[in-house]
Parts: sequence; C-alpha cells; structure tokens
Amino acid sequence: MPTNFLTKEGFQKLQEELDYLRTAKRQEVAERLHEAMEGGELIENAEYEAAKNEQAFVEGRIQELDLLLATAQIIEENNKPKKHDAIQVGSKVTIKEGNFEAETFIIVGAAEANPREGKISNESPIGKAILNHKLGDVVKVETPGGTYNVKIIKVG
Repeated sequence: MPTNFLTKEGFQKLQEELDYLRTAKRQEVAERLHEAMEGGELIENAEYEAAKNEQAFVEGRIQELDLLLATAQIIEENNKPKKHDAIQVGSKVTIKEGNFEAETFIIVGAAEANPREGKISNESPIGKAILNHKLGDVVKVETPGGTYNVKIIKVG
C-alpha cells in the first residue's frame, strides 16, 4: 500500500472533513432520504434518487479518507531538508525554466496537492523529477506534452 505524505495541516484538514462527513453530513443525507421516502412513489421520486446518490458519494468519501489517513506519513517541520540537502517531500523549492519567471512551491503528497496554493505532488512530473536533487542541479522533466529542463535555484 503506497504511503500518503501529508503535512500536519493537511492531515488535520482531512481529519476535520472526515469528522464532518461522519456526523453532520451523514445525518443531513439520512434526513433527506427519510423526507423523500415519505414523499410517495419511490420509483418516480427524483429527490429520493438524488439523496441515494449523495449517500453513496458520502460513504465512498468516508472510506477514501479512512484509508488515506490510516496510511498517512506526516511531514514534520523539523524533518524538512536544509538548504544543501536533497529535495524530498516537504521541501520548499524554487525552480527556473529557461527564460520563464522562477516558480516556488512546496512538494507535498498527492492528496494535498494544490498548484494554485503553490503545493505540487511528489507524483507530478516536476515533483518526481526534482526529488533527491540538490540546489544548482539542472533536471530533465518529462511530461505528456514533452521534455524540458529546470534549474533548482533555491531549496528551503
């Protein structure tokens, strides 16, 4: 079973979502189902069908979160690499591709990735390519759209 890397904040956020789904959301969906069943003919009841679909989604997400949190490895603040260490999950990295502007991001596990917030997955093309490299390295990044090189200009 693969390890899921999470920051403390990411773990807490997913734990809160799980708690919400198990308590408030399950209750909300159960009430919708109950109201829809009282609404008469279940075969033609669109509200009942929608509530059943939502129930299936909620239960699926609960299972997904349970597994994710059970296999999570927390990225500790004091375990983050120093400036001259190899890049790993939890590293804050600045890279530059050719004449483009430099980009800074943190490498996180796939469950926590959010490029808009500057968090990229260790499983993404860039994340995979720069793992275990160091400051100053030029790294080849292979993507479905082609291959390009980036230079690691800052770590930490």
